[in-house]
Amino acid sequence: MRRAGGVLHPDTDDFTLIGDLEITTRLATAAVLGGAIGFERERQLWAAGIRTHMLVSVGACLVMIVSAYGFQHVLSEPHVILDPSRVAAQVVSGIGFLGAGAILLRGEVVRGLTTAASTWAVAAVGLAAGGGLYFAATIATAIILAILAGLKPIEEAYRARAQACTLSAVAEPGVITAGNLKKLLGLRMSKVRRVMITDVDGGARQAANIWLVRVSHDEVSRGLRRLQETEGVERAEVVSRRRQAAE
Repeated sequence: MRRAGGVLHPDTDDFTLIGDLEITTRLATAAVLGGAIGFERERQLWAAGIRTHMLVSVGACLVMIVSAYGFQHVLSEPHVILDPSRVAAQVVSGIGFLGAGAILLRGEVVRGLTTAASTWAVAAVGLAAGGGLYFAATIATAIILAILAGLKPIEEAYRARAQACTLSAVAEPGVITAGNLKKLLGLRMSKVRRVMITDVDGGARQAANIWLVRVSHDEVSRGLRRLQETEGVERAEVVSRRRQAAE
């Protein structure tokens, strides 16, 4: 006898094990959904690509199947209770080690967080497929793909406006002051974090270092050009430029 893709015990009529076709379907579903998410990461040339995400998804699916159905024979023993959710919980926590390997620190920029999150999410997709929740696994995959691919242009547009840079200028005394920076650069003063003006050449000239935050590339270029065209400014340039981390 069969019920919901499984096999009924002939004597006790208990649900004991799913059939071979159902096992194959669950593993294949996990592979396809994991590969779809991995393709998006592969397209971005990340180390954790199609194969990594497929392996994580299929592995999590298999663990879920084994957890739910692989120990049915011990249930006949007295005082034995099977809790499949315990193994699933270990998958969720254990996948963190794989995700940590995808995270890289380059200078002040942390890269790989999204890939680490996608491997964690694809493990959950595999668990859902392993539990026979095909609809949940498919919808979750669609949402994950929408987040990874659909929201990237919005994220990049925000990051373009969330960079910090340092300007350096040399000018005649009194040309650059903390009070007239707004007019010189054409920026709100909230975007000027700090200004340091020092005398050089015995007071004949002044050197100014200006730290800007949350400015776009266009704002930096426009402000630098205005500063270079200001009468009395001998030289102005961008000393450093980096993406804004956390304020």
